Amino acid sequence: MRLAEAAPAESHPGQDALSRRLRPDSPAPLAVAYSGGGDSLALLLSVRAWGRAHQRQVVALHVDHQLQAASDAWARHCADVAERLGVPFLRLTWTGPKPNTGLPAAARAARHRLLAQAARDLGARVLLLGHTADDVEEARLMRADGASVPEPRSWTPSPVWPEGRDLFILRPLLGERRAALRAWLADQALTWIDDPANENLTYARARARTALADGQVRDLPTPRHIDTRALAATARIHALGLVAWPRGELAAQPVAVAQRALAIACLCAAGAVQPPRTAALASLLARIGTPEAFTATLAGARIEAEAQDVTILREAGEAARGGLTEQALIPDRAQVWDGRFEITTTRPGLRVRALAGLASRLEPSARQELAALPARLRPVLPAVIKADGQVACPVLAPIKGVEIRSLIAGRLEAAAGLVEREPAA
Repeated sequence: MRLAEAAPAESHPGQDALSRRLRPDSPAPLAVAYSGGGDSLALLLSVRAWGRAHQRQVVALHVDHQLQAASDAWARHCADVAERLGVPFLRLTWTGPKPNTGLPAAARAARHRLLAQAARDLGARVLLLGHTADDVEEARLMRADGASVPEPRSWTPSPVWPEGRDLFILRPLLGERRAALRAWLADQALTWIDDPANENLTYARARARTALADGQVRDLPTPRHIDTRALAATARIHALGLVAWPRGELAAQPVAVAQRALAIACLCAAGAVQPPRTAALASLLARIGTPEAFTATLAGARIEAEAQDVTILREAGEAARGGLTEQALIPDRAQVWDGRFEITTTRPGLRVRALAGLASRLEPSARQELAALPARLRPVLPAVIKADGQVACPVLAPIKGVEIRSLIAGRLEAAAGLVEREPAA
């Protein structure tokens, strides 16, 4: 394999997108998903060129799904390419049983989890993926045929939670055609892997790719982008878990904008993974548009609509239904409790659970702090139970050897599109 070392960064595809989204002076590494295919090879070369121009380290992450007999050989090929490029390489393996149905979706979810965890472990804030304009068209055709595959977008938060917290996805090649990228690679005498699954017509993506290649489809609909940035920027977010808007402001928004903002707020306030259903959101928004004061639950969140405000927080009743579960804290490992708080401790023997039923066991000073908080928020705060049975609440008073941070505000800002560039490391 010949690698054109002298080619300037500007000659590589996707450079404008890289410069627009990435910070040239960040010390964080850039994580590149590298499958060995032509798109991901073009991506790796482009990011490597940009990284060298700005003294940013690049790391190649390869996911071995263990779905093909040749997967081990592919991984070794990718490791060899990365070595020749002078790029550190990590092989990530999807282990365990594979589903008999829904395999592509399961593989996609597993790939995102593995990549997100590896990128975070490296200290990266951005994971780069090699989707192209062809992938966008394929996804649209698949959705037109009833699939639920998401639209590839150039800049989004990681789709997995909590593995993907603080991590953003950048797809700098969405403006490029797959054939043009392969021609660019061929001009450099570079080779890539062709996955036979791309030709297997039992898979929806292979069928879509074949149909597009044969010119069978034209004028695929472009999904409407729902911009919630302005509405999200006006949300009042309590650091410990309340999200609130003026009721009239929500009711005055276009329906699609208000519904999406409510869905994001429910996910973030509840620490949930599955978004609320569209029909449930429509019903909730209709009630918000009336003068009625009410309380509702949705996707693990409690929604309180009063005369002036709509407030969203974690539903305390989940504790009685098996939610808000107790969790052992492992020393020196960042762990997420209830999808809302990240906790790290250096101390053994600690557990975390909901504060409900334990407030009387707090120190007097912590109880005073607790009394100053909204009553409906108190039961769903994290309580740390020490080895001797003592109870403390780390968001009310510091605990020696325990660090905690709320993930709610950052997750909401990312999901609503308020973070438009690589965060500072």
